[in-house]
Amino acid sequence: MGEAGIWWLLAGAAVAVELMTGTFYLLMLAAGLVAGALAATLGIALTGQMLIAGAIGGGAVAAWRWSRRQGPAPLAARFNQDVNLDIGETVHVVRWNADGTAIVHFRGAQWTAIAADPGEPSSPGNFRIKEMRGNRLVIEPL
Repeated sequence: MGEAGIWWLLAGAAVAVELMTGTFYLLMLAAGLVAGALAATLGIALTGQMLIAGAIGGGAVAAWRWSRRQGPAPLAARFNQDVNLDIGETVHVVRWNADGTAIVHFRGAQWTAIAADPGEPSSPGNFRIKEMRGNRLVIEPL
């Protein structure tokens, strides 16, 4: 087996491990290994193959990390609708308790709800779930 075959096997192994672990960085390193295989096919010396593989794989990882930092920071899980599908749903408050909580029926169960802004007047009505704090729903008026 030639040098290119070894590079292709390493690239395939990196992709297989990525599929088992879900780390996107291994795909970028696999791209570097593919670049090494192509360099071997073109007849470039082993040192050049390693430099090309390292530059492509490392450059892809660096570019990915840089692009991830340019975007907005992800929301905390308790606010993030991608994590908690209940965020944004509506609930109906029949009455507020003296301690500022309310019992609401949501998804077939009773939940304790608290107001997002404790200074808000506690009037019954429909509210939107803003976040989850433990097993409590933090709600705000619609």
